[in-house]
Amino acid sequence: MMIFYKYQGTGNDFVMIDNREGEFPKDNEKLIAHLCDRRFCIGADGLILLENDPQYDFRMVYYNSDGRQSTMCGNGGRCVVAFAKQLKVIERETLFIAIDGEHRATIEGDNYVHLQMKNVTSVEAHPDYVFLNTGSPHHVQWVDDVETVDVKNQGAAIRYGTLYADKGGSNVNFVSKGENGFKVRTYERGVEDETYSCGTGVTAVAIALHHTQQTEVQNITLHTRGGDLQVSFDRVGEGYENIYLSGSAQFVFEGIIK
Repeated sequence: MMIFYKYQGTGNDFVMIDNREGEFPKDNEKLIAHLCDRRFCIGADGLILLENDPQYDFRMVYYNSDGRQSTMCGNGGRCVVAFAKQLKVIERETLFIAIDGEHRATIEGDNYVHLQMKNVTSVEAHPDYVFLNTGSPHHVQWVDDVETVDVKNQGAAIRYGTLYADKGGSNVNFVSKGENGFKVRTYERGVEDETYSCGTGVTAVAIALHHTQQTEVQNITLHTRGGDLQVSFDRVGEGYENIYLSGSAQFVFEGIIK
């Protein structure tokens, strides 16, 4: 029997497992994919293990819904901070380790999490898109109206296209400006579909907007299908540092599964 917890951050949802005893079969891709299956099991965009680490408050291990361990997940990072608080591993502040390095975070109020992201040292700007890595690789595509985009098919075409064929593919974000600010919709590799929100994706979009001079502010609110996220940063030379992704991370339910 295994206890699991379900969390969501702006609609990006995760199965959470307390693996501090090291009992979860981490190499069983079929099991992880099954747990994330929305029709036949719990259902989620990904699965996260919270583990012990001798140098940090905890270690975050993230898997996409296809069962494979993946690169950093920003919304998952915010949710695992809330999970660590629920488990009483942390109180208000934390320093934890993930696949892309260490992350600082604070949690306040009703599980509102400020998560420090990795520095961005390189931004590739092109006439109609930008590419950068915010812990995960992201293609940022400018469009006239994000609501009319076929995210699944157009995102897959870019993700599997010649641009990223030799890089293992890329996540793809479609961005347009509306009356209330910038809207973002994201195709996530590993999920192979649109998700309601993507933390590393909106982080990439915020930096891309600033880098291409579409905004001068360094604290940007971005609208996703699952809700609003805030991204703040400092421009340092040609790169970006002190990057924070902020938003709500909510416990949904817990259960037991064989």
